[in-house]
Amino acid sequence: MQVTCVINLCKDVDLPLLIHRKEKEVLMHYVDGFVIPVPKKNLKVYTRMAKIGKEMWMKHGAIDYKECVGEDLQSKWGTPFTKMMKLRPGETVVFSWIVFKSRAHRDRVNAKVMKEMEKMSPKEMPFDMKRMVYGGFKVLVDVAR
Repeated sequence: MQVTCVINLCKDVDLPLLIHRKEKEVLMHYVDGFVIPVPKKNLKVYTRMAKIGKEMWMKHGAIDYKECVGEDLQSKWGTPFTKMMKLRPGETVVFSWIVFKSRAHRDRVNAKVMKEMEKMSPKEMPFDMKRMVYGGFKVLVDVAR
């Protein structure tokens, strides 16, 4: 816990009113994010694979895991996912992220997950790995709950 001072400028007060309050320190997390074009006919297989992935990442310490399928992809501003990902007929986009305590924590968790995945029998992926977009991100803004 840390003590912070907040300056509250009130209309009724000539001098700033200093308010001291205890504030919970917010840990800025680290996120792995990825966007994948997936053939719609493969969504059931992809969903089964994603559920296995969720179990593995959460078991090894990830804080949160989300896999989301595109629904409203015809954006009127910016570049729509359909264009950015060069979707082919019959494809949709999966937008996903995994939250970790820090980059070092991400590296430890991912190492454990990859080691466990090596033991699994290799199967054909329900999407083209070469078209997957992936990156690690330091969180700039977070909400403490």
